[in-house]
Amino acid sequence: MPLLSWILLFCLLGGALSVIAAGAYLLFPERVRTALLPHLVSFAIGALLGAAFLALLPHALATPGIDDYHVISATVLLGVLGFFLLEKLVLWRHCHEAHCEVHTADEPENHDHNPAAGTLILIGDAVHNLVDGVLIGAAFLTDFHLGVVTSLAVAAHEIPQEVGDFAILLNSGYTRVRAFVFNIISSLATLVGGLIAYLSLQQAEAALPYVLAIAASSFIYVAVADLIPGLHKRVHGAATAQQMALIAAGVLVIYAAHTTLH
Repeated sequence: MPLLSWILLFCLLGGALSVIAAGAYLLFPERVRTALLPHLVSFAIGALLGAAFLALLPHALATPGIDDYHVISATVLLGVLGFFLLEKLVLWRHCHEAHCEVHTADEPENHDHNPAAGTLILIGDAVHNLVDGVLIGAAFLTDFHLGVVTSLAVAAHEIPQEVGDFAILLNSGYTRVRAFVFNIISSLATLVGGLIAYLSLQQAEAALPYVLAIAASSFIYVAVADLIPGLHKRVHGAATAQQMALIAAGVLVIYAAHTTLH
């Protein structure tokens, strides 16, 4: 079997299997999912911040050839500002439709749906999956067994983050089926990354730290700008302690997965 076929096969498995595993959440009854959703959003914040600060950015800064860390920091800054403008455009589009999903006057005060958050998380996840594909392709080009292990590591590492992504999409107003389909489509970016690595590994390696920085900026922006403000609607001590515990759990799961698999 040609090496390219192995790369594409394991990229598909590494991306799609994590989505399918995390999609088991969607099988719960609506009442259970409704009760779990606020907790999963808190967990998602920790997972996003953990992935950005403990995985993506360290890899970007440790990439050979990066001598000036200010370049990576500037890329993150530009990414955050870019996602701010992108969210503005998404909100503007929704507010010019017949029914504005963001600024409807008669919406209840506890309405937390933000369609822009779902759009941004899909973009960020696609970028992240693209990078995963590049890493899988590079591993296979180095050694076949390393490629297999890397693919399994990617699948295992992505599961907790995909659970958080489902929570964000549902919190943004997506239906269960739509959230699952869009996450599957986003996971296919892994195939593109694997193909890029196979066809032009040298160029892909040169762009990798900047792609990682942009992916990190998207996760940071969604967590801080779109998700954390919703947590402030519950300000009593017990709710705050619960939120902090779940955020910490999200960070720790990403940390444990990342350190164990490397």
